[in-house]
Amino acid sequence: MSDVALLPSKMQAAPVLDLDAINREWGDADASSLVQWGHSTFGEGLVLSTSFGIQSAVMLHLVTQVVPKIPVIWVDTGYLPVETYRFAEELSTRLDLNLKVYQSPLSPARMEALHGRLWEQQDVEALNRYDRIRKVEPMQRALSDLNATAWLTGLRSDQTDHRKSLGRVGQQGGRYKLLPILKWSSKDVYDYLVTHDLPYHPLFDMGYVTVGDWHSSRPITADDDNERDTRFRGIKQECGLHLPQSPEEAASLDSSSL
Repeated sequence: MSDVALLPSKMQAAPVLDLDAINREWGDADASSLVQWGHSTFGEGLVLSTSFGIQSAVMLHLVTQVVPKIPVIWVDTGYLPVETYRFAEELSTRLDLNLKVYQSPLSPARMEALHGRLWEQQDVEALNRYDRIRKVEPMQRALSDLNATAWLTGLRSDQTDHRKSLGRVGQQGGRYKLLPILKWSSKDVYDYLVTHDLPYHPLFDMGYVTVGDWHSSRPITADDDNERDTRFRGIKQECGLHLPQSPEEAASLDSSSL
């Protein structure tokens, strides 16, 4: 049986923007102003994604202060730690989130029966297959269902090599992507959390600096060069949600100034 196929996009027409000009104008704007620009530009086509990770309260609070009822996409892989589910419940209630939960149509048990425990295979292709099934397909379906033309995410340039190459406004899969806190440091994140009395994920106190699925996340150690070494057994840095969706798109991004 083949992997779950990505659905064709049903998104509404997005405005045509000059990304070079947009990034010159908004490259150094404060995060809230960029969110407001996104709301003014894309209206109901603007969505926010969250993983309910270590510092997710920052983006959830920052964005909903500007757009209170923005659709918030959460891809639940079915393998998240107990603490993540409880953290999601706490933040959803506290911030009155308009939460849209998406999952793979292939249940965890069925996936394991057909493909094995993909995360245990020391092989990038196995991890990529896992990510396509449990994360990428549900996210693409969510964006399509919600007619999203623009997507707000909390990516930061100091997290992975790929993210260092991004601009604050870009494109992926035919949709615009807005990164309000791209240039924030860990101190900026901490200061925001303290100022607004927001919580870290509970696993932060156990040494986790980033957290995803229970089987592919661990606390940081003195031997780790980067916080992303604590994910995916150190084999890869990205789960696929924030990577180009085709070779042609990758080539286009590689050749752009973004």
